Amino acid sequence: MGIDGALDKFKLDALIAPTGSAAWSTNLLNGATPSQEVRAWQRLLDIPTSTVPMGLIFGLPIGISFFGRAWSEPKLSKLAYAFKQARTARRRLLLQPMAKLLASA
Repeated sequence: MGIDGALDKFKLDALIAPTGSAAWSTNLLNGATPSQEVRAWQRLLDIPTSTVPMGLIFGLPIGISFFGRAWSEPKLSKLAYAFKQARTARRRLLLQPMAKLLASA
């Protein structure tokens, strides 16, 4: 079916998904271990994607991605902007020591 088939079948402008896991923490032993899940989809499928902040998980940010058909960047930008404006419960990120972060998980 593919992205275009799903958009056509269900009369959608875009598909959405979490951008990946929450942002990663960095520690002095292992460094950072970033998540690449959705960015890999976007590169593999060669489709336009717009990503904005969605919220926090254990105090770390997570994004939401809007996917669309080829040449749909203006529509995706409008959808992402509308989501960002509607989500008014923004919180400041707090940098926490690693032990404190692991204790809350």
